[in-house]
Amino acid sequence: MQTRPVALAARRRAAAVPVSLGVLTLGLVALLLLWDAFPGLFPARAHDVFGALALALIAIAYLVFQWTRRPAGTELVKAAVLALAFLLWAGNQLWPERRTATLLNDLAIALFVLDVFLVIVGWPRSVRRASLADAHPVDGYPSTVSSPEELP
Repeated sequence: MQTRPVALAARRRAAAVPVSLGVLTLGLVALLLLWDAFPGLFPARAHDVFGALALALIAIAYLVFQWTRRPAGTELVKAAVLALAFLLWAGNQLWPERRTATLLNDLAIALFVLDVFLVIVGWPRSVRRASLADAHPVDGYPSTVSSPEELP
């Protein structure tokens, strides 16, 4: 039965993309916090760019993560709502002087509120409680499985 190791290897490769984007995002967040401590070390708009890129990259990382999980359509819609909220917030960070910045911010707030509300009411019902830990099995088995006997 060679299919299980092949499938696990494919899942690990797919999980590497959102993890890599997440690590890059954390680097941008570190730069953002470094800017807070030492703003004179950076160009004038660096803070806006660091913040916007961090928000946009984590949105993309989350969408890729969800896509690799192969969720139900409703789960993918919910993931897209959250990612869109982050992208709108990124736009607000990148173009704070534009008239549309307030609109982008308000739309992001609306989508974040909607996302949390959907979690509270349990929509979609098919949401599996999964994390990247499930994509990185220990001893060849998903983290929620303690022995081969528990596998389907």
